[in-house]
Amino acid sequence: MKKLRFISLFCIYLAVLTLSGCAEPEKQAPSRTVTLMTWNVHNLFDGKDDGYEYAEFLQSSGWSDEKYKSRINSISSAIGQTSPLPDIILLQEIESLQVLEDLALSLHRGFSWSHFANNPGAAIGLGIISRFPLLDATAHTITVGNDTTPRPVLEVRVSAMENEFVIFICHWKSKIGGDDATEKVRRASARAILRRSREILESEPEIGIIVAGDLNLNHDEFSRRGSNVICALLPDNPYSALLAGAEQKDFIVITGDIPPKPRFFPQDAIVFYSPWEPPAENQFDEDIKGLWELEKGTYFYRNNWETIDHFLISHHFFSNSNLQYINTLIADYPPFVNAGGMPFAYNVRTGSGLSDHLPLVFVLGVGE
Repeated sequence: MKKLRFISLFCIYLAVLTLSGCAEPEKQAPSRTVTLMTWNVHNLFDGKDDGYEYAEFLQSSGWSDEKYKSRINSISSAIGQTSPLPDIILLQEIESLQVLEDLALSLHRGFSWSHFANNPGAAIGLGIISRFPLLDATAHTITVGNDTTPRPVLEVRVSAMENEFVIFICHWKSKIGGDDATEKVRRASARAILRRSREILESEPEIGIIVAGDLNLNHDEFSRRGSNVICALLPDNPYSALLAGAEQKDFIVITGDIPPKPRFFPQDAIVFYSPWEPPAENQFDEDIKGLWELEKGTYFYRNNWETIDHFLISHHFFSNSNLQYINTLIADYPPFVNAGGMPFAYNVRTGSGLSDHLPLVFVLGVGE
């Protein structure tokens, strides 16, 4: 495995991205695909005590290298049962670069590239393993007031089949402490992504951008919270646009429209396509598969499905004939789910299960 550097950089980003829409050209049938997976694997620790582990993953609590290796094998076996098989895997809640590399080796599919990022002293971080070259990576740790995001945003540039694109791998702050009280930290993460996206597109206007990972926000968070709170994710509708005002400072606008472009927000607003969002009635496209038809999500909490895991996609993947969006799938089948159809969460005591999140699988088509 080609080992790339461990990343733990500190950056603060506070700005807005300008993005213009463009017309969709005639579709071409893809001859090849690039498949990505994002998955919060729920506390994947190695078998050594490093001083930052959660209590149940200490050797004094019975955790061991043997149990760790068994879990690596279970996770790699499950990934091997997804269809289509992923070429690029984005992971949240992993302990280290070594965990990434152990998983990559266990998959036996040529995952030769990896990056990992966390905050210094943090128990868990996030990372990527890839069969395609990773050209560059930077971790952005964001501070807002006296709060620092618990995990950085990991920015990675990928080269796949003569195409380059940028991924922002995320695990935004959870709602522990209160939905509204923690929102400012999630909005700070969104602000960082907006700033970097603008910088990238000013020099490379044709490069595609993907925001992915566990954002700890539902796609319909705005309506769930009474349509009166500015969240880090906002739908492109007249109510959110009126509340947010003219300037997009620290929220990402999402839409089901194809290609994504602002309808109710100003024309310079950042808008990403979300497969969770239903399309406009006059824009339904049978060739584009989304998740909006499903009545479930990737995380089950208090007897409700939540859509907190995401792929958010810039307009480039609908207007670039060489790399086009095909669909997004939920891995909602065994071994990822239990007999009741819920995520088969890992049990430290028994060693059974995988994670309390289901993976999302995202497919791009590569034309000739």
